[in-house]
Amino acid sequence: MNQFKDQKSLHVFGVKNDKIITYTRIFKPGDYFKEASIGRVVVAKNLRHFNYGSEIMEASIDAIKKNFNTNEIKISAQLYLKDFYNSFGFKTTGSSYLEDGIPHIAMIIN
Repeated sequence: MNQFKDQKSLHVFGVKNDKIITYTRIFKPGDYFKEASIGRVVVAKNLRHFNYGSEIMEASIDAIKKNFNTNEIKISAQLYLKDFYNSFGFKTTGSSYLEDGIPHIAMIIN
């Protein structure tokens, strides 16, 4: 299933000194959720204090608006990062659930 998701998504990278330091994959509406989506948000552990997580999220939101012409985005967020995603305007929908043994919550922005 992950290979299918990788093939359907657009990949957003942040690069520093010729190395990938941040990454997300974005989906058009209907490919993952009914809404557009951002997934697999990754920031190099040793660089997380530089605000690159915020930068890659802003770039991903902008890429969805530009490439898919929509402002409605749904994510499956790790529960401990709820406040981080709230800072971009995402609101929780429903109750928390386990995904791969990790507490998650669905969040949406529109």
